Amino acid sequence: MSVALEDPPLVLGTGHGGMPARRAVVRWAWRLFRREWRQQSIVLALLLVAVAATTFGLGIGANAPSQAVVFGNANYIVTLSSSGSRLDTDLAQLRGAFATIDVIAHAKRIPVPGSANGVDLRAQDPKGAYGQPMLRLNDGHWPQGPAEIAVSTRVATIFKLRVGSTWDQGGTQRAVVGMVENPLNLNEAFALLAPGQIAEPDHIDVLIKASETAFAERPRLSGISVQERDAAEEGSSAAVLVLATIGLVFVGLLAVAGFTVMAQRRLRALGMLGAIGASHRHIRLVLLANGLAIGGVGALTGAIAGVAGWVAVSPALETPLGHRIDRFNLPWTPLLVAVLLATGTAVAAAWWPARAAARVPVVAALSARPAPPRPARRFAALGAVLLVAGMGALYWSEQTKPWYIIGGVLATAIAMLLLAPVGVAAVGRLARRAPLAPRLAMRDLARYRSRSSAALAAIALAVGIAAVVALSTAVTAAKAAEPGGGNLPADQIIVWLAQERTFGPVPIVTPAQLDTMRQQVDAIAAALNTNSVLPLTAALDDKQPLERGGKAPMVLARPSTGPDGRVMHSSRDSLPMFVATPELLARYGIDPASVKPDADLLTPRADINGYDLIPGRDRNWQPTLQHVTLPSYTSLPNALITTHGVTELNLTTMPVGWIIDAPAALTTAQIDKVVQTALAAGLNVESRPTGVDQARLALGFTAAGIAVALGVLAMTVGLIRSETARDLRTLTAAGARRGTRRTLTAATAGALALCGAVIGTACAYLALLAWYHREAHWLAHPPLLNLAAILVGLPVVAYLGGWLLSGREARAIARQPQD
Repeated sequence: MSVALEDPPLVLGTGHGGMPARRAVVRWAWRLFRREWRQQSIVLALLLVAVAATTFGLGIGANAPSQAVVFGNANYIVTLSSSGSRLDTDLAQLRGAFATIDVIAHAKRIPVPGSANGVDLRAQDPKGAYGQPMLRLNDGHWPQGPAEIAVSTRVATIFKLRVGSTWDQGGTQRAVVGMVENPLNLNEAFALLAPGQIAEPDHIDVLIKASETAFAERPRLSGISVQERDAAEEGSSAAVLVLATIGLVFVGLLAVAGFTVMAQRRLRALGMLGAIGASHRHIRLVLLANGLAIGGVGALTGAIAGVAGWVAVSPALETPLGHRIDRFNLPWTPLLVAVLLATGTAVAAAWWPARAAARVPVVAALSARPAPPRPARRFAALGAVLLVAGMGALYWSEQTKPWYIIGGVLATAIAMLLLAPVGVAAVGRLARRAPLAPRLAMRDLARYRSRSSAALAAIALAVGIAAVVALSTAVTAAKAAEPGGGNLPADQIIVWLAQERTFGPVPIVTPAQLDTMRQQVDAIAAALNTNSVLPLTAALDDKQPLERGGKAPMVLARPSTGPDGRVMHSSRDSLPMFVATPELLARYGIDPASVKPDADLLTPRADINGYDLIPGRDRNWQPTLQHVTLPSYTSLPNALITTHGVTELNLTTMPVGWIIDAPAALTTAQIDKVVQTALAAGLNVESRPTGVDQARLALGFTAAGIAVALGVLAMTVGLIRSETARDLRTLTAAGARRGTRRTLTAATAGALALCGAVIGTACAYLALLAWYHREAHWLAHPPLLNLAAILVGLPVVAYLGGWLLSGREARAIARQPQD
């Protein structure tokens, strides 16, 4: 007896095959990567460079100067100015309120001849709970008794000290037993005593680490000041990752073009997989596994190279950064995130070509025919929505909200990718009016729209960044050239005592030191052939603690709400106040007799609503205003506090700088010479920007953007022409000359360059219109040279480069036998 069995029908391209099929497909993808890694070397190199640069940036961000230079491991500093039994009581209450505190006592600063910055004499436990990171012993040992002291390198240099010598300071002789430093600030000049060796401290800093709730329940002590560590500063690693993400978007755009070409090159092999029963999932898995292999190898190699480079180079960065660097102090978690981002970028770049390849019918794949391009309008609609969203985010960022800025930049970059098919389609439509060879090249771009669009988006992104920098610097230069605006007139400079100009802490100087500085300022004025020197005086609150060795002058500042809901004040929206001295009133033609007895503030402004008086003052201060005529320059006096206002607020006055009038507009050479002289005297100079530095920056970024765009073009055109080698052979057989074949390559490069330049520049203009929406009139001063280099120079160079560099390819094809 026999039984006939019917074979089940064979259906191609269906079924999943389970895990064995997936393993087989992944092994095949890995073998392809090992065999064809040279064809993928560009994407590998880009990922390697991106991750290595991110690793280096994370190292710099993790070791950048931070508030730990004064806070150590604490997040609060309570400054006590009391003395005697009151001081003991205050310290006891703080010890009872918090489990651990770290006490640092400061004596009056030791004066340094010829300098406004004295030496900080402190008594501190080198093994303190929170202040330990602020001390490091380089030589000798820690001071242990009243007759021993340790000094920093700067103090040893100033007073010619060394370990074993004796320092006679103010009639007190102490043996120098150690050389110390603040590893977080190598430039800090201080001397260290053992804890408890300052009998009458000038003030005491108490370092505390506690939650916001626990600190709010602290004892209410009188006559203290509190400094809170800014949590926003600790986001440097996040900022580096954000920049790395933007860079990986650019790498991803190039990777999409590369994976698209590889998918087309393997189309017949993928068709064979489908013919023997592979499903759409298996075909997608081939390219996704290949993307994972490329991303993993590139990211891991980049991380290893970045770590090795950081370990080798970081010691050389200690002097420029001003603090010690632990070369192995890398943020390993963000570094792992960067590796995962790079790997994910490669997988995401492979997804779209994988999806398109999986949808190609088996017969079409076996014939290696490209799939017909999808209508560009589908991408354009989403791209336009994202572009509008990006512009809106930049508009609402008000140039201060970081997440809006990041979202706007990323949305604009993605919009370029989605709008690129529109540009490629436009190139294809314009081809009908072009000569034969350019027509073939332009239609070829439209035919292979998927890879052309990704490359075009990368070119537009590189050009857009260069255009943004060029346009922004043009705005800065236009502001500097405006005769009635900016920070200062072109024929004036201000010499500040503060290292951060008006808004930074001003060092406390003695009358003798002030006389010495005035002599140095007079010497600067004499070098400029003028004797017009006007002193500037500011008001300050003696109840506020010292900040980095000086006092912060009172200013009017606009409040804003930070990401955590706290009120913040930025120097960008601040209005410096100066004391209405007789010299200042006479300078601006204000008769002292015309100042009303009850006037608190002289200003041309109608009101000061929306401004707070900082630091440490009532936010609801409502001064009596008297309107006067004052200059509109931002760094010149625009608000003068009167004697009545100083008395009413119990403020004191202090010198902050001098205005010097030159006979004519200052040149860059004169400004450089003045700056060098002032820095040698410990002063700071502010002048009107000449626009030279901005122009150099714009030219540098424009050249870099063009160079990157040309590199992308070289890669893209090489991929495109390699895929059209058969077409070139057909043209050769039909009698096309070498010049025709050169023109094909040149027209491909020129068309992509021109289209990318137009899209990138247009998006840059739209982004800056949203960014400068309050002062859009400054964009009416375009940098013609930079824009001409982008819009005209880039396409011309791309065309000529394509013509010249395609000669070898044309000769090689011409010599091949024609089938």
